[in-house]
Amino acid sequence: MLIRRETPADVDAIRAVHAAAFAKTGDGNDSGDGDGDGDGDGLPVEATLVDALRADDGWLPTYSLVAVDSDGQVVGHVVATRGLVGGEPVALGLGPLGVLPDWQRRGVGSALMHAVLGAADARDEPLVVLLGHPDYYPRFGFGPAVDLGVTPPQPWGPQYFMARPMAAWRDSIRGEFRYARPFDDL
Repeated sequence: MLIRRETPADVDAIRAVHAAAFAKTGDGNDSGDGDGDGDGDGLPVEATLVDALRADDGWLPTYSLVAVDSDGQVVGHVVATRGLVGGEPVALGLGPLGVLPDWQRRGVGSALMHAVLGAADARDEPLVVLLGHPDYYPRFGFGPAVDLGVTPPQPWGPQYFMARPMAAWRDSIRGEFRYARPFDDL
């Protein structure tokens, strides 16, 4: 497996990864980390969210990474976009992160997470935030964002709103977090 930046040729494969990763299963449970709610066309919102993020001012191509297998097939994707804390562009909003079902539980998601966090740290991003499960993301250094003085946007609860301060973190970074605009439409 190789982790690399997204290219224009990857767009359809990325959409397919998120569609498969967040598709509803027959038992009513999601197979991915998201809520699996559709966009009206049968696609999970995560599958179309990345397209909307690409068209937004918050899009940062450096943080759109794919995992590819030995044949070059895209098997996973993660993206981080510009976020604001207290109105200042001092954070990244991470997500969605998706992995094809046949590749889940094989370290692809962890590799993508380490790669995007490494890229953020190397580019002196002070903070990365995400909405996720509090039992899973602490392994990557995430904790409650409110402990850092960063509050979640509504309607998300603070128990799932997590943040990881990076090497460039400053205690003065405080206030309400705002994701890139397409997140407002979820």
